[in-house]
Amino acid sequence: MEKLPKIGLPILIVVILVIVFITKSTITIDSGEAGVLYKTFGGGVVTDQPPLGEGFHLVAPWNEVIVYEVRQQEVFEKMQVLSSNGLEIKLDASAWFQPDYVKLGLLHQQKGENYVQRVLLPTIRSAARSVVGRYTPEQLYSSKRDAIQKEIYEETRKIVSNQFIQLNEVLVRDVTLPPTIKEAIERKLKQEQESLEYEFRLEKAKKEAERQKIDAEGKAVANQILSASLTDKILTEKGIEATLELAKSPNAKVIVVGSGDSGMPIILGNQ
Repeated sequence: MEKLPKIGLPILIVVILVIVFITKSTITIDSGEAGVLYKTFGGGVVTDQPPLGEGFHLVAPWNEVIVYEVRQQEVFEKMQVLSSNGLEIKLDASAWFQPDYVKLGLLHQQKGENYVQRVLLPTIRSAARSVVGRYTPEQLYSSKRDAIQKEIYEETRKIVSNQFIQLNEVLVRDVTLPPTIKEAIERKLKQEQESLEYEFRLEKAKKEAERQKIDAEGKAVANQILSASLTDKILTEKGIEATLELAKSPNAKVIVVGSGDSGMPIILGNQ
């Protein structure tokens, strides 16, 4: 094999060094990510400058860039906590979070890339134990789920906001009670529902009875007034008016005037 020309070897070495330099000195940060710069000979993690954003960057080959996802993320956690009366409750929750973008360097320096397991999850567990311990199983099963969700979020946020983590939401997805407790609560709720239904029917019947009583009293008063106003002369006048109207009918009839017991006309017809 022929030897390389004396001038060719140095050029090859330079080309290789340039390729290595470019490879080590460039980094592309994808969408939804940011980079923390670590200066090997310049004080370590850069915390006094914003992180490297999306796109292409030139970095000295002896430095390092640690890439973090800065979009909203979700973490799930299943916990066993105690209620106010000491019963074991299974809680299925999740959290929406993202690192504090501006303080990403501090997050990397003080907490590291494993910050979710080191900081976020332990804080959620602690807050869940504290909050659930204030409520009875009945409250957790029925009306207080939204309340404990909000309280867990607030307690967790107060802690992790000082740990360079932005907490967006905590969701309580499921609360599981011991089977015997759950059955007892369901029986109690069913009995309460039946009691409310029975009370509703009684109240409805009572109102209907009152309505009928008022209606009957009204009719009785009306009859009394009508009876007091119906004198013999008024009745006779009404009878004559009715007789005259009937006399106009085309049917064949015979009218005997003054033949009734009260002097009222009597109408004789073929019907």
